Order: sequence, then structure tokens, then C-alpha cells
Amino acid sequence: MNNQDLSIINLLLHASFVVQLVVALLVGISIASWAAIIRKYFALKRMRTLNDDFEREFWSGTSLNELFSSAAQNAKFAGPMERIFASGMREYQKLRERHISDASTLLDGARRAMRASFQREMDVAESNLSFLATVGSVSPYVGLFGTVWGIMHAFTGLAALTQVTLATVAPGIAEALVATAIGLFSAIPAVVSYNRFAREIDKIAIALETFTEEFSNILQRNLSTHVSSQGSATGR
Repeated sequence: MNNQDLSIINLLLHASFVVQLVVALLVGISIASWAAIIRKYFALKRMRTLNDDFEREFWSGTSLNELFSSAAQNAKFAGPMERIFASGMREYQKLRERHISDASTLLDGARRAMRASFQREMDVAESNLSFLATVGSVSPYVGLFGTVWGIMHAFTGLAALTQVTLATVAPGIAEALVATAIGLFSAIPAVVSYNRFAREIDKIAIALETFTEEFSNILQRNLSTHVSSQGSATGR
């Protein structure tokens, strides 16, 4: 058999139906995982950019009311940090509109709202990570199953031959090993991407938690100074 006969395409064309099915499944999984990787990469990049932009604006001296008004108008295009800020301010203002003057009640309400918003943002940030983890852990075993089945099929075919040489064994073994190779091709990018995205999400989570605490401290200082000013404009 010449070298051209041992090309991957030729091996797959002559492989057993089960091996072809396994390879087709792995190729489909690989395409889906790459699509998830690309979407997640740009989604996390957008999150970081929006968070950085809002944080710069937050610490630029703009009043909280102006930031809240801007966040309310651009809610559809806001980033996670801005949405957390808006949820805290919204709850804070609702409680003050009810003429609640107790500082701990106002602060606890704002913190609970921000914590709920934080959890929603993390759920969005972590979406598709479980899929990548599944691809990374399962794909090699799916490929190995195709390899084992292909080797069994190859040796079953060789049982009828009276003389077995390397030339008769090699094509069957090679076509079976292709399944493992494609399984690894599917798994490795998914594992690498999962680890990278997990680190990025941890950084985003730390930044959001830090902002939540800093904003809570600002509200606490504001309450200690203006606790008797019901319905007044919020300042720093």
C-alpha cells in the first residue's frame, strides 16, 4: 500500500461505520467547542472593557445620581459592574422613597440587590464553561472507543488471512488510531480554553466583589452624613 493510501481522508473513507460515526461526532463536538470558545473570548473581552470604562467613570468624580441615570438609560449596553451599581442604587432609592431612614436597612437592601445582580452576572460569565469541561474530559474517551472498535474490526478481518504482514495490519490500525487523534484534537483546545476562561472569570469576579464593597462603603459614608435628609440627591 502506498503513502497516499494511508492519508487520513483515505483511512476514514475505508474505516468501519462505527469509527466513521465516532469521528463525525468528534468533528461536530470540535466545531461546537470552537464556536463556544470564540463566543466566550469576545464576551469576556467585552465584559472587561465595559467594566474598565465604567470604573474609570465611577472614580472620575461624577455624581452617583448622574451615573445611575446614565446606567438606566443604557441598561441594554451596560457592563456587569454598571448593572450591579444600578441594582444597588435602585434598591437604595426605592427604600428612601418609602421614607426608610434606618442606615442599616438601607445599606443591607442595597447590598442584597447588588449580591443578587452579581450572581446573575457570574451565571452569564460562566455559561458554556461546563460544556468546554465536558468536551475536554469526554472527547478522549470517545476517540479511544473508536480506536478500540477499529482495532477489533481490523483483527476480525485479519483472522481469515493465512499470512499476516505489516502491510495488511497497518491500514486497519492506522484508521483506528485516527479516532484517538481527533478526540485529542477536540479535547486539548477545550481544556486550555476552559482553564484560561476560568482564570479570567475569577479576575472579573474579584473586580466586581471589590467594587461592590467600595460602593457599599460610599453609601455607608453618605448615610452617616445625610441620614436625616430624606429624598435628597445622593452625593459622595
